[in-house]
Amino acid sequence: MHSTTLPRTADGAAGSPFARQVGTRPAEARHRLAQMWRGPADDPAWARPALVALLALTLATYSWQLTASGWANSFYSAAAQAGSQSWEAFFYGASDASGSITVDKPPASLWVMALSVRLLGLSSLSILLPQVLMGVATTGVVASTAKRVSGAGAGLLAGAVFALTPVAVLMFRFNNPDALLVLLMALSAWATVRAVERGSVRWMGLVGVLVGLGFLTKTLQVLLVVPAFGLAWLLAARTSGRRRALGALVASAAAVVSAGWWVAVVELVPASMRPYIGGSQTNSFLELTFGYNGLGRINGEETGSVGGGGGWGETGVGRLFSSSIGGQISWLVPTALVLLVAGLWLRGRAPRTDLRRAAYVVWGGWLVVTALTFSFMAGIFHEYYTVALAPAVAALVGMGAADVWSAGGRLGGRLVLAGATAVGAAWSAVLLSRTTAYGDWLRVSVLVLGLAAALGLLLADRMSRRAAGAVVSAAVVALLLGPTAYSATTISQAHTGSIVTAGPSTAGRGGPGGQGGPGGQGGPGAREVRGLSLLRPCPGRAPRRVQHRAAPRSVAGLVVVAWAGCSTPAPRAPRSSQPSPRTRPATAGSRRRSAARTPRACSSRPSCPSWRSEASTAQTRARPSRRCSSSSPTATSTTCSPAAGWVGRARGRPRRSSSGPRAGTSR
Repeated sequence: MHSTTLPRTADGAAGSPFARQVGTRPAEARHRLAQMWRGPADDPAWARPALVALLALTLATYSWQLTASGWANSFYSAAAQAGSQSWEAFFYGASDASGSITVDKPPASLWVMALSVRLLGLSSLSILLPQVLMGVATTGVVASTAKRVSGAGAGLLAGAVFALTPVAVLMFRFNNPDALLVLLMALSAWATVRAVERGSVRWMGLVGVLVGLGFLTKTLQVLLVVPAFGLAWLLAARTSGRRRALGALVASAAAVVSAGWWVAVVELVPASMRPYIGGSQTNSFLELTFGYNGLGRINGEETGSVGGGGGWGETGVGRLFSSSIGGQISWLVPTALVLLVAGLWLRGRAPRTDLRRAAYVVWGGWLVVTALTFSFMAGIFHEYYTVALAPAVAALVGMGAADVWSAGGRLGGRLVLAGATAVGAAWSAVLLSRTTAYGDWLRVSVLVLGLAAALGLLLADRMSRRAAGAVVSAAVVALLLGPTAYSATTISQAHTGSIVTAGPSTAGRGGPGGQGGPGGQGGPGAREVRGLSLLRPCPGRAPRRVQHRAAPRSVAGLVVVAWAGCSTPAPRAPRSSQPSPRTRPATAGSRRRSAARTPRACSSRPSCPSWRSEASTAQTRARPSRRCSSSSPTATSTTCSPAAGWVGRARGRPRRSSSGPRAGTSR
């Protein structure tokens, strides 16, 4: 036997080189984790922990009582369920698993929800959770972009402003396409700043890809941010003029390719082999894009619109500050505009490639172009559209406050900060005066605290560092107190239907939540969830009011049980003189017992569309009652689901042909 002597380490311990290498791995892992927690070396020690805490609080806030809204917008929930059952419905964004008709938007947001349903099962949680995660991601993207330009304090303030914007709190707990659209636009802004900083054509290609995905989410709305991104790249990119032109071409081509492949498939596939394009007149997605969902929204001439002005609110510069829209988004819009002008003025003499000025062009152009479009568009306009302004407002507040504060030694900087704080606090007091939900104490507190903070900012150069920090904190609290109250009210209430608003009721609109119906205007086809009513139209018959029943909320989600029928039974076929060999003559008593035991329903699919698959319909007819046990929500996913009894947006089931009925009203 030969003994083996192991080599010794520097401290005298025996072990092989492999053992020494393995022994160092835990220490390296701990070091890397500490580095991740600490962040970059040039950042303050509090920067990364504060950002992580902000994201954690955002996640907890957005997911609080998430399933209280049930299926939220049941029109999109039904489409997500259909996409989880059929890959054809998934690809086209169909409202039903059999692929009869699509929703009136591209399917990108439905893809995310359908995949979530496939992974987690059909529930309110699986449909709404993706939007919550999108909200957390957007908060991080806005904070990261502002931090990259103006420092850690600017990033933290921008992230907090975005996370507490009432309409953002609403839409990132709801299943409309706007949540994914805002995330993609924020990512596009982040990629544009990176492209300008590096002078990279590849980063501009990524901007184009993100814009294309935004088109597949909500068509032309994503183009409102493109002018600002292109202008910032062409003016400030750190590269030659030839490469700047090349980058613009690459971004345009990437956007066309990333969005055009799906459009090409839909347009080239014969109409008889795909679902009808919901919301279109000619079964064409291009017609839907440039008509009903495009220029028609601007000039108010889209087919199916009830007109601008009184129908969708008065147009003009003051539209975003009106009673119905002001509480959704406008809390810090005046402050953001003041800080935008101040930031551009401070960077006026900077070199052409100045990154801060380019960032002001990105976010400021986004805010101005989108705000003017929303203010003057005469077509269909809803309050929750303004969520598209939230990232720009948040970034401008964070960046502008940090840049002006860094120049606070001068009187001009202190005046700008004091003025921005006073204007924001005064406007918050005006918005709070439009509702009685909080009493006068909150409005008075915001106004007094804001004016006191503005006065303190004027005298900040004469204060100690600790006192100046307390004044800045008071200013931030004064500006965010009103939006926080509206956000807390939004979280505490359920929101269903297709038209939803954040915060309490005001003098200019009804209460929170949503109005029924695919178009949100009530009438035939109006639908509400969680114990409210559904009007299910049958061609040629009076609609019949039906009640939804909901199982108790749980982690698995909320199951909606619906039974839909028609107010009168289908016309009976003429009786034959000879009874059927399989059917014995029914007596009066047996007919009464059968009527009491079996719900009345339409006898044929063409006369009363059920939007269910043939197998589901046969299974439903085989049972004496269309009810689901709350203890087994997934046992009958077709009937106990947002699609149960759902009739989509058409009055009748559209045929797969080049011509078909209009698929209802818009969102």
